[in-house]
Amino acid sequence: MMLIYKDSLSSTIFAAIVFAVAALTDLLDGYIAKKKGLVTDFGKIMDPVADKFLILTAFMVFVQMGVLQAWMVVLICIREVAVTFSRVARLRRGQVIAAEKSGKIKTVSQILCISIVLIFLILEKSNFAQGWSQSVENGWGLVINILMFATVILTVNSGVSYFFNLRKTAASL
Repeated sequence: MMLIYKDSLSSTIFAAIVFAVAALTDLLDGYIAKKKGLVTDFGKIMDPVADKFLILTAFMVFVQMGVLQAWMVVLICIREVAVTFSRVARLRRGQVIAAEKSGKIKTVSQILCISIVLIFLILEKSNFAQGWSQSVENGWGLVINILMFATVILTVNSGVSYFFNLRKTAASL
Protein backbone atom coordinates (compact mmCIF):
# COMPACT_ATOMS: atom_id res chain seq x y z
CA MET A 1 0.00 0.00 0.00
CA MET A 2 2.70 2.46 0.96
CA LEU A 3 4.55 1.86 -2.29
CA ILE A 4 1.48 2.46 -4.45
CA TYR A 5 0.60 5.63 -2.55
CA LYS A 6 4.07 7.08 -3.22
CA ASP A 7 2.75 7.49 -6.77
CA SER A 8 6.05 7.24 -8.60
CA LEU A 9 7.16 4.89 -11.34
CA SER A 10 9.88 3.29 -9.20
CA SER A 11 7.59 2.76 -6.20
CA THR A 12 4.89 1.26 -8.44
CA ILE A 13 7.42 -1.11 -10.02
CA PHE A 14 8.62 -2.09 -6.55
CA ALA A 15 5.00 -2.61 -5.42
CA ALA A 16 4.47 -4.93 -8.40
CA ILE A 17 7.63 -6.86 -7.51
CA VAL A 18 6.58 -7.19 -3.86
CA PHE A 19 3.14 -8.42 -4.94
CA ALA A 20 4.64 -10.90 -7.43
CA VAL A 21 7.06 -12.27 -4.81
CA ALA A 22 4.22 -12.63 -2.28
CA ALA A 23 2.02 -14.45 -4.82
CA LEU A 24 4.84 -16.73 -6.00
CA THR A 25 6.02 -17.63 -2.49
CA ASP A 26 2.42 -18.48 -1.58
CA LEU A 27 2.27 -20.82 -4.58
CA LEU A 28 5.66 -22.34 -3.75
CA ASP A 29 4.73 -22.77 -0.08
CA GLY A 30 1.58 -24.71 -1.02
CA TYR A 31 3.44 -26.84 -3.54
CA ILE A 32 6.19 -27.76 -1.06
CA ALA A 33 3.72 -28.46 1.74
CA LYS A 34 1.74 -30.88 -0.43
CA LYS A 35 4.77 -32.52 -2.02
CA LYS A 36 6.53 -33.13 1.29
CA GLY A 37 3.37 -34.00 3.23
CA LEU A 38 3.67 -30.94 5.44
CA VAL A 39 0.06 -29.78 5.12
CA THR A 40 -1.25 -28.75 8.54
CA ASP A 41 -4.64 -27.66 9.85
CA PHE A 42 -3.05 -24.32 10.74
CA GLY A 43 -1.86 -23.93 7.15
CA LYS A 44 -5.26 -24.86 5.75
CA ILE A 45 -6.77 -21.96 7.70
CA MET A 46 -3.99 -19.35 7.65
CA ASP A 47 -2.93 -19.67 4.01
CA PRO A 48 -6.32 -18.56 2.66
CA VAL A 49 -6.48 -15.79 5.29
CA ALA A 50 -3.08 -14.48 4.18
CA ASP A 51 -4.22 -14.65 0.53
CA LYS A 52 -7.36 -12.68 1.38
CA PHE A 53 -5.38 -10.01 3.23
CA LEU A 54 -2.99 -9.53 0.31
CA ILE A 55 -5.70 -9.52 -2.35
CA LEU A 56 -8.34 -7.45 -0.56
CA THR A 57 -5.78 -4.82 0.38
CA ALA A 58 -4.75 -4.43 -3.25
CA PHE A 59 -8.35 -4.27 -4.46
CA MET A 60 -9.27 -1.65 -1.87
CA VAL A 61 -6.28 0.50 -2.82
CA PHE A 62 -7.28 0.25 -6.49
CA VAL A 63 -10.83 1.33 -5.66
CA GLN A 64 -9.51 4.31 -3.75
CA MET A 65 -7.31 5.19 -6.74
CA GLY A 66 -10.35 5.01 -9.03
CA VAL A 67 -8.99 2.07 -11.04
CA LEU A 68 -11.63 -0.47 -9.97
CA GLN A 69 -15.33 -0.12 -9.31
CA ALA A 70 -16.25 -0.33 -5.63
CA TRP A 71 -19.27 -2.62 -6.09
CA MET A 72 -17.03 -5.32 -7.56
CA VAL A 73 -14.67 -5.22 -4.61
CA VAL A 74 -17.59 -5.18 -2.15
CA LEU A 75 -18.93 -8.44 -3.65
CA ILE A 76 -15.49 -10.00 -3.38
CA CYS A 77 -15.15 -8.83 0.23
CA ILE A 78 -18.56 -10.25 1.16
CA ARG A 79 -17.63 -13.65 -0.27
CA GLU A 80 -14.23 -13.68 1.41
CA VAL A 81 -15.59 -12.66 4.83
CA ALA A 82 -18.48 -15.14 4.65
CA VAL A 83 -16.23 -18.08 3.72
CA THR A 84 -13.61 -17.13 6.31
CA PHE A 85 -16.19 -16.84 9.11
CA SER A 86 -17.67 -20.17 8.05
CA ARG A 87 -14.25 -21.82 8.18
CA VAL A 88 -13.55 -20.37 11.62
CA ALA A 89 -16.97 -21.54 12.88
CA ARG A 90 -16.27 -25.04 11.57
CA LEU A 91 -12.79 -24.96 13.10
CA ARG A 92 -14.32 -24.26 16.51
CA ARG A 93 -16.28 -27.50 16.05
CA GLY A 94 -13.11 -29.38 15.16
CA GLN A 95 -13.62 -29.38 11.38
CA VAL A 96 -10.94 -28.00 9.09
CA ILE A 97 -12.15 -27.14 5.63
CA ALA A 98 -9.44 -26.78 3.01
CA ALA A 99 -9.78 -24.60 -0.06
CA GLU A 100 -11.71 -26.09 -2.97
CA LYS A 101 -10.53 -26.10 -6.58
CA SER A 102 -12.96 -23.29 -7.47
CA GLY A 103 -11.48 -21.24 -4.63
CA LYS A 104 -7.99 -21.75 -5.99
CA ILE A 105 -9.12 -20.73 -9.49
CA LYS A 106 -10.73 -17.66 -7.93
CA THR A 107 -7.48 -16.75 -6.20
CA VAL A 108 -5.50 -17.11 -9.44
CA SER A 109 -7.98 -14.86 -11.26
CA GLN A 110 -7.71 -12.26 -8.50
CA ILE A 111 -3.91 -12.34 -8.61
CA LEU A 112 -3.99 -12.05 -12.40
CA CYS A 113 -6.36 -9.09 -12.20
CA ILE A 114 -4.17 -7.31 -9.65
CA SER A 115 -1.08 -8.01 -11.77
CA ILE A 116 -2.73 -6.50 -14.87
CA VAL A 117 -3.74 -3.40 -12.89
CA LEU A 118 -0.17 -3.04 -11.60
CA ILE A 119 1.19 -3.36 -15.16
CA PHE A 120 -1.31 -0.70 -16.29
CA LEU A 121 -0.20 1.61 -13.47
CA ILE A 122 3.47 1.10 -14.37
CA LEU A 123 2.79 1.84 -18.04
CA GLU A 124 0.71 4.86 -17.10
CA LYS A 125 3.60 6.33 -15.09
CA SER A 126 6.36 5.42 -17.53
CA ASN A 127 7.76 7.47 -20.39
CA PHE A 128 6.50 4.72 -22.67
CA ALA A 129 2.92 5.67 -21.88
CA GLN A 130 3.33 9.40 -22.41
CA GLY A 131 1.32 10.53 -25.38
CA TRP A 132 -1.13 7.66 -25.28
CA SER A 133 -4.44 8.72 -26.65
CA GLN A 134 -7.54 8.68 -24.46
CA SER A 135 -8.82 5.70 -26.47
CA VAL A 136 -5.82 3.58 -25.46
CA GLU A 137 -6.36 4.46 -21.81
CA ASN A 138 -10.06 3.67 -22.17
CA GLY A 139 -9.03 0.39 -23.80
CA TRP A 140 -6.97 -0.49 -20.73
CA GLY A 141 -9.88 0.52 -18.54
CA LEU A 142 -12.16 -1.75 -20.56
CA VAL A 143 -9.71 -4.66 -20.29
CA ILE A 144 -9.41 -4.13 -16.53
CA ASN A 145 -13.20 -3.91 -16.11
CA ILE A 146 -13.81 -7.08 -18.15
CA LEU A 147 -11.10 -8.96 -16.26
CA MET A 148 -12.44 -7.71 -12.94
CA PHE A 149 -16.01 -8.65 -13.90
CA ALA A 150 -14.83 -12.18 -14.73
CA THR A 151 -12.98 -12.26 -11.41
CA VAL A 152 -16.14 -11.22 -9.55
CA ILE A 153 -18.12 -13.98 -11.28
CA LEU A 154 -15.46 -16.60 -10.40
CA THR A 155 -15.31 -15.30 -6.83
CA VAL A 156 -19.07 -15.37 -6.27
CA ASN A 157 -19.31 -18.76 -7.99
CA SER A 158 -16.62 -20.23 -5.73
CA GLY A 159 -18.47 -18.89 -2.67
CA VAL A 160 -21.74 -20.45 -3.82
CA SER A 161 -19.91 -23.71 -4.53
CA TYR A 162 -18.27 -23.63 -1.10
CA PHE A 163 -21.56 -23.16 0.76
CA PHE A 164 -23.37 -25.70 -1.45
CA ASN A 165 -20.69 -28.32 -0.75
CA LEU A 166 -20.65 -27.40 2.94
CA ARG A 167 -24.41 -27.89 3.13
CA LYS A 168 -24.12 -31.22 1.28
CA THR A 169 -21.41 -32.35 3.68
CA ALA A 170 -23.43 -31.27 6.73
CA ALA A 171 -26.52 -33.13 5.44
CA SER A 172 -24.55 -36.35 5.01
CA LEU A 173 -23.26 -36.28 8.61
